[in-house]
Amino acid sequence: MTAQELTLAAAAGAVCLAICATLLALVGRRRSQGRLERLAAKYEQARVQAEAARAGAEAFDTALIVVEAGRARLTAGEESLAACAKVLGAKNSDPQAVIEAMARVHPDHARRLEALFARGASCDFEVGGLRGGVSVEGRAAGGLAWLRLTAIAPLRAGAPTAALLAAFVETRSDPAWIAVSDGAPVWANQAWYAAVGVSSLAEAKSKGLALDLGIEAVVREAAAAGEPRECTRWTALPRGRRALRFLAHPLEGGGVGVWTYDVTEAHQLAENLERLTAAHDLTLSQVGDAVAVFGRDRRLAFHNAPFATLWGLEPAWLAERPTHAELLDRLRQRRRLPETVDYAKFKTEELARYEQLSDAPETLWRLPGDRTLKVVGQPHPQGGLVMVFSDITPELRLKTQFNHQIQVQQATLDKLTDAVAVFGSDGRLKLHNEAFEAFWGVSAEQLVATPDFDSVVQLCVHRLHDLQFWRDLKGRITDPDPKARAPVSEEVVTADRRVVAWQSRPLPDGATLISFADVTDTRQLEGALRDRESALADAERLKREFVGSVSYELRTPLTTIIGYSELLERGAEGLGERARGHVAAVRAAATHLARSIDNVLDMAEIGAGEMALDIEDVDVGALLGAAAQRWGRQAEDTQVQVTIAVDADSGLIRGDVRRLGQVLDHLTSNAIRHTPPGGTVSLSAKRALGEIRIQVADTGRGIPFHVQAHIFDRFGGHERGGPGLGLALVKAIVELHGGWVALESEPGAGAAFTCHLPEAAQVSAARPELF
Repeated sequence: MTAQELTLAAAAGAVCLAICATLLALVGRRRSQGRLERLAAKYEQARVQAEAARAGAEAFDTALIVVEAGRARLTAGEESLAACAKVLGAKNSDPQAVIEAMARVHPDHARRLEALFARGASCDFEVGGLRGGVSVEGRAAGGLAWLRLTAIAPLRAGAPTAALLAAFVETRSDPAWIAVSDGAPVWANQAWYAAVGVSSLAEAKSKGLALDLGIEAVVREAAAAGEPRECTRWTALPRGRRALRFLAHPLEGGGVGVWTYDVTEAHQLAENLERLTAAHDLTLSQVGDAVAVFGRDRRLAFHNAPFATLWGLEPAWLAERPTHAELLDRLRQRRRLPETVDYAKFKTEELARYEQLSDAPETLWRLPGDRTLKVVGQPHPQGGLVMVFSDITPELRLKTQFNHQIQVQQATLDKLTDAVAVFGSDGRLKLHNEAFEAFWGVSAEQLVATPDFDSVVQLCVHRLHDLQFWRDLKGRITDPDPKARAPVSEEVVTADRRVVAWQSRPLPDGATLISFADVTDTRQLEGALRDRESALADAERLKREFVGSVSYELRTPLTTIIGYSELLERGAEGLGERARGHVAAVRAAATHLARSIDNVLDMAEIGAGEMALDIEDVDVGALLGAAAQRWGRQAEDTQVQVTIAVDADSGLIRGDVRRLGQVLDHLTSNAIRHTPPGGTVSLSAKRALGEIRIQVADTGRGIPFHVQAHIFDRFGGHERGGPGLGLALVKAIVELHGGWVALESEPGAGAAFTCHLPEAAQVSAARPELF
């Protein structure tokens, strides 16, 4: 290639290179222009964002501080930073000075700021100052630490942050949660999770679990009304069935916050209080006294039946719960309050009981109609007043009667001649009479001054030196053993040789009555009486011996006279009429004398208690028949008719057949003797009321009334013409059989003697029966 070509080629290459360089420059310029435009746009965007951030920070009173390489500078919120510096008491509003002031307030704040600057750890806390507080929020981004500071007004100083508040709610032992308007929870504390048995809200929603399904309606109602709602429900919890009080509060910004309180103990206490109140009211209803309970509003809250009965108030009116003042006015209208001149003062004093802190003393109301009430008013534990009205009229009457009885008792004791003293179980003298003072030679003042037993003994020992006697007597007074307190009656001799009879008697109240009596003259008289009794016994013995001897001496010649008179009567053919009459009279007189002697002996035997009965079964009909047969001839001679009337059920009785026959002989002979010719003597027997009644009646002249009272006395039958022993013997024999004799007679209408004998004779003089 030639040089020209090389030159041309070089020139062409240079031109091309220039063109390419120009083109590359144009392309680079365009690229740079686009980059500049993009950077300008980014700058403008950043400027706008910075301006917006600054405006936002200043709009919300927030200061933004960036910390880089340990140096703090303010990016926005100069006025807010100045407010925070003022709250914290910093020297100036320099960001570094504000950060140092926050670190000085609390060591925890310094640790949180150091962790943010060194490791980029986020933090949220509040710093309390002199005039409010500062809310601090720290974040790290791109090697820079950012702090957002917000001054808190004094009214909001110390208010927790959301995180602090959430942590605080987590510490509650009772469930708490936040629910939306439909009742579904959106946040809950750990107590809620534990109560439901889940670990998250999603798990509870998936399983359809809730703390209490019924509370959702309360939450919806609170959300709809915008007002708090509350209720108490029994809820099943892991620790058992508990009573929870739910409080649903609508929150600002939406949602409902639900708090729970475990009120199981309070609910149980309320139930116990309600049961206790009901039991208390039931108890008061059974009390005999009138009881009224007034509440704090001074209205009648409770009254028992005796209250309405005592005052005669209508149940309907009491059911309206009248006030205490209205009750007093109603009672005054009906004249059932104490009569007083100033009723307004009385009413004021009664209503003043509500202001008294302690129990008021008892007062007495004397009502018209001679009634007395004891009124007690005391504050009620739950407020109000409890009034108790007791009708003590019977008690006062009883006290009056008791005091009167004590006075009568003392007066009665003073009238006694025996020395009487009453000692209590503690050995103190409770009562004595005037004779006690005179007996022991002591005065009433001495006994009152020294009433214990040992002191009384010192006053009396000069009359009775036997100390063992006093010790034994003290044991009978103070020893609670029933054997020691048994009644005792003994005698003791005093120092002046007087015989004193004393006795100890326990009283129902535990006291002991001791009485002393001077029986010296009595014992001397008893000795004289014993001597006389011995003499009388000797005389009685001599009398019995004399009667026995005389009866023996008389029976022997009488037996001879009766025998010879009967012999003369059998051989009376050679005697004249007059002689035969004399012989009959001699025999009759001898027989009558022998019977009289037998009667005297029987009466003497009965009087000495020596007659013994031979008890056996006695046929009543046969007994009456034998008596009628024995006296039939005499009845024929005197023209008197003897009749017998025996009931079929008379049967047998237990008795001495010989002595009962003797009774009938006496009654029948008397009846025949005192019945005129043509008269009738009736012997009858009948069973009635557990006894046999044997009656001997005649139609004779009867017995005068003045004689009937002494007809059964010894020698009291002379009006009937006998020696007076027959009827006395009848009475004695019947009484020995356990019976009695009755007389019915009118002058001129005859007489009827009735012997009442028991079916099974209760005899005290029977000989022992052999079986």
